Amino acid sequence: MVKVDQYARVRRAHRDGLGIRALAKLFHHSRRKIREILAMPEPKSYQRLNLPPSILDPFKPCIDAILAADEEAPRKQRHTASKIWRRLQQEHGYTGGYERVRLYVRERQRRQRETFIPLDHDPGQRLEADFGHIYVDFPDGRKQIPVLVVTWSFSNYPFAIALPTERTEAILHGLVEAFAFFGCVPREVWWDNPTTVAPHLFKGRQRQINERYQALASHYNFEPLFCLVRRPQEKPRVEGRVQFLQQDWATPVPQIKDLDELNAHLRACCLRDRERTQAGQTETIGQRFERDRAQALPVPTRAFDPCIVQPAKADKYQTVRFDNNSYSVPRSFAFSTVTVKGYVAHIDIVAGAQVIARHPRSYAHGMQILDPLHYLAVLGRKPAALDHANVYKHWQLPAIFAELRADLEQRRGLAAGARQYIRILQLLAEHPVARVERAIVMSHSGEGYDVEAIIKHSRRVAEREDRSAVDLGTAQAIVTAVQVPLPNLRQFDQLLSREEVNDERDQYVVGEVQPETVAPADHPCRVRETGARGGDGQRDLRAISAAPDRVGGGGTLGQCPQGAHQARRLPGAQGFRHLRLFLYSDFE
Repeated sequence: MVKVDQYARVRRAHRDGLGIRALAKLFHHSRRKIREILAMPEPKSYQRLNLPPSILDPFKPCIDAILAADEEAPRKQRHTASKIWRRLQQEHGYTGGYERVRLYVRERQRRQRETFIPLDHDPGQRLEADFGHIYVDFPDGRKQIPVLVVTWSFSNYPFAIALPTERTEAILHGLVEAFAFFGCVPREVWWDNPTTVAPHLFKGRQRQINERYQALASHYNFEPLFCLVRRPQEKPRVEGRVQFLQQDWATPVPQIKDLDELNAHLRACCLRDRERTQAGQTETIGQRFERDRAQALPVPTRAFDPCIVQPAKADKYQTVRFDNNSYSVPRSFAFSTVTVKGYVAHIDIVAGAQVIARHPRSYAHGMQILDPLHYLAVLGRKPAALDHANVYKHWQLPAIFAELRADLEQRRGLAAGARQYIRILQLLAEHPVARVERAIVMSHSGEGYDVEAIIKHSRRVAEREDRSAVDLGTAQAIVTAVQVPLPNLRQFDQLLSREEVNDERDQYVVGEVQPETVAPADHPCRVRETGARGGDGQRDLRAISAAPDRVGGGGTLGQCPQGAHQARRLPGAQGFRHLRLFLYSDFE
């Protein structure tokens, strides 16, 4: 095939005077080809000739029917091109080759592939959420961790948080953390259709939404929306962010100690991504997010409680069931109905408006999470449980408690010593371990430990700490209420002005300005007497020299308004400083 550059050379050679015969000999083409090149400036485009009817043409309706029936079949049980070819041979007597069938099936599938309309979302309108999974190396081995990823549809600014599960309470916790991280709330939050958020799907986009997720949407005032079934492409931003999480933020595999360290790493990755500019954009992600924030909703001042709520009844073992585990409650709430609030890291057991117990959350099954303090009241009546109940056998206390028990049992016997030791343990229901431990140490003597002394000392320390707290609070309130007025230094300012003493003793004249009256000695702002007093009890002060150098020496000295005092000269600048100190001390 002759290309366009050869066309150009042939045409230029003919322009320079070469004939057709010479051109054919020079470029090794036939004269007919040379004439064709000279007749048009570039080669003709390739055109496919009309081929005769294919052997496959009579069987194409059968292939179309098979592919149409596949649309209602399960995705993994649909025909391949080779399966269609075999069926045509066996059922319809097709004698052609497989390649014709394959090409026809590929072309038909290409024509039926779904296409999409480019979408553009307004700033502050939409947030997309999904879970991704990454592997992380912990000190006890490699584990797969679910990560909640949310991103803004306009700016693509992300937030990611690793969670122990994908349950409802984890989703609530993750979104609360996301809104706090962004400092604003979108008008819409889009999900796939996880059963923890939308347990039941109806026709179209109608969903039955989890009540706690509805409470979250009502609290933050956003609209909960969901993609169509098997249409994750409706939230492409977060789908790409999940892949970015796996291939960038978690590659190589992170080596960390716990989830807190992993979350710190993910948060740093999100903040670092603010400076990146995406393909096709002129602004950074951070700059576009500022436009998101300007149009988004504010975060409510009242915090949302990210938990699931479940009623329960305490049994005879003082435990309530939650998530296939047992959690203890105090003795006074046995056989009563309570409310269990399940968070990501802990659970709260509530009676009325009071939290009666808090335990770390367990994601195992059939576990007993018991607090030894909840059973101290029963332990006094059943002392044998001290050695036969796991809640006390595995109770981690300071070593001095074991020393105390050994001493009591040695001096009083096993049964009596155990009962006395239980009395000390019961103090832990009212006092912290450190206070009781200190009381045990203080009560030790050459004869051993005194139980009554331990009890009295613990209560005495508690009363002393309560009084100290009250006194400290009162003192802080008093100090806060004290207000010190600012001093009035107007009288002192008069002594700093340049003044000449008038012949009249009760006035000062400055240039031709009218004289001002000097405060009498009994004025509230006068200075206390520091030298010899006259008969009327007025203070003996002298005016400052009016010399331009203001050093207080060599100039005319004025006198106080009262003439009963004898004039005295201040010792220059040093005397001026002393006078100022006296004046400040009196005003303050």
